[in-house]
Amino acid sequence: MDVGIFALLIAVILFALLAFKQVSALVLAPVVTIFVLICSQMGILDSLKTMFMPAAAEYVSNYFLMFFVGAIFGAVYQFTGAAESIARWISSLCKGKYVAPLIMVITGVLTFGGVSGFVVFFVVYPIAVNLFKESNLTRRLIPAAISAGCWTWSMTAPGSPSVQNVIAMTSLKTPSMAAFVPSLIVTAAEFLMISVWLEWRSRSFTKNGYFFDDSRLKTQLTAEDLNCNARENLPNVVFALLPIIFILVLFNAVKLPVETSVFSGIVLAVILMFRHVTGGLEAWIGIFNKGAADSGVSILNTAIVVGFGGVIKNTEAFANLVEILKGLHMPSLVFVMITVAVCAGACGSASGGMGVAFNALTSTYVSLGAKLEYIHRIATIAAGTLDTLPHQGAQITLLNICKLTHKEAYFDIAVTQIVIPFVSCGIFIVLAMMGL
Repeated sequence: MDVGIFALLIAVILFALLAFKQVSALVLAPVVTIFVLICSQMGILDSLKTMFMPAAAEYVSNYFLMFFVGAIFGAVYQFTGAAESIARWISSLCKGKYVAPLIMVITGVLTFGGVSGFVVFFVVYPIAVNLFKESNLTRRLIPAAISAGCWTWSMTAPGSPSVQNVIAMTSLKTPSMAAFVPSLIVTAAEFLMISVWLEWRSRSFTKNGYFFDDSRLKTQLTAEDLNCNARENLPNVVFALLPIIFILVLFNAVKLPVETSVFSGIVLAVILMFRHVTGGLEAWIGIFNKGAADSGVSILNTAIVVGFGGVIKNTEAFANLVEILKGLHMPSLVFVMITVAVCAGACGSASGGMGVAFNALTSTYVSLGAKLEYIHRIATIAAGTLDTLPHQGAQITLLNICKLTHKEAYFDIAVTQIVIPFVSCGIFIVLAMMGL
């Protein structure tokens, strides 16, 4: 193996281990970047200034507004009770059955509607605890159910306002509905596969004696943790759904930018649900402040990882790796899938990995001759595969919220968000080869 490529592999493993130990990305990315620079015999300070920071700054410049409006929209839905209203309505349709897939659906509806994924964790977790407790299901499946709703079909479906879809649109000048027919088929297949897995695992755990109260779990929930009382005076579910529908129509039918679409949804949500926040204008200012603060943390953590990728793409080892992959003479969409997945895995971030891959390889992707719409969709799906390796910051955050360890809950996360999305990539490639 090329020594430089081996150094990159060590860097990714180092990235994973330090993230697993909950080292902040703001510390982790520069440290691992310096390791790569030393191994590549590149000037440290000069490279940090001319490669690392420009890549991070460009990501913030391109996507800050999207993170900003998404986080504010999420805060509005959290504090008005709109998210809980939608969750209760969906729950009532299933009458206590299919709880794990149901949590995935609730999360997916919110994220597909524009609510920031990081905000959704905090909104959905109390709902999940209540539903799992009522059904006496093991807590081990809660992280997989929530994150599958955030990072799979709702992130990659045609028309999604997700940052991954927008990155592909920006890089390839393709529409949000790119490759609509095969994308829709793959979205439905992925949704079905994840739902079946979560339900099968729920029944399997119950059959083998794993219930909600489980002394084998490292952290036991306290009475305070279980006091997830449902709030009163929730918005009508129609009012809760209207801003989400409004965003999707503006983004996909009217073709407004995603930032404008989500901002319009925020305005409509405030108008429809103003009275559901106690404290009037001052309380609403607090909600906006909370959303704004969340957006800053989210994009900075992602951008700093993109900075790491900005250095990686300029190393000789990365160029050698790309040449090796190109030399394998694989189908063009397989090449896109592998390179995007590897970049996402290295960054521990789907959007960060896509940012790195498209910055470094867009011209290569275009030269492969595949339809740009196919490249758009396969890249979006592939970004949601290896980004879910154990060092992903979002998964670590979610496990902490759920008070579970990787050992207790990561297997189902890996199946629903690495294995099944790779199967989805395979289905898409077959459909594309058929000309759909």
